[in-house]
Amino acid sequence: MFNINTSELGESNIYCQTHNHWIPLDPANRHYQEVLDAIIAEGAACFDGEIPAELQAAADEKQFNQQLVAYTNAIEKLAQYVLADGREQVTEMQDSHIQLTDSDGQLQYDSDGSPIYEQVEVITVTAIEPLPATVTESQIDSDGEATVVEVPNPLITKDNEERAAAQAVIDATPQAVIDAA
Repeated sequence: MFNINTSELGESNIYCQTHNHWIPLDPANRHYQEVLDAIIAEGAACFDGEIPAELQAAADEKQFNQQLVAYTNAIEKLAQYVLADGREQVTEMQDSHIQLTDSDGQLQYDSDGSPIYEQVEVITVTAIEPLPATVTESQIDSDGEATVVEVPNPLITKDNEERAAAQAVIDATPQAVIDAA
């Protein structure tokens, strides 16, 4: 439980009843950050009396920033290719360093006067084969005999779990955080 204390000189600090110590109102102080974490997790229940507006604002900002980082990481995770599906190759046409010439051997230019270059197909995203759905694993059965069994690919299982967790973060993210991303 925390409460705010203001000295006769007008300086404020936080008293932590649980650990019997004083905490400065300094964002660089780790105990101050713990107070903000408690406000985020417990709200008014962690404070004796009302939470001062400046502390509530600092806790709200910290929570917002944490949600923004989590949301951004979740979006990045879902943007990665699905291990079970693999990824197809992507190509695009790009200018080469060879400028085109006409039938008389004169260099060609477009209507803006820019040189026209020969186009070449370039791989911009390499293909990646999907992982196999199962892998073989050696196991020892209850009789002590070694056997080989097919089990779900643990890399795919982990990828699916991480994707589900990322989607849960996205679903729980407040609209204000999404708008700020």
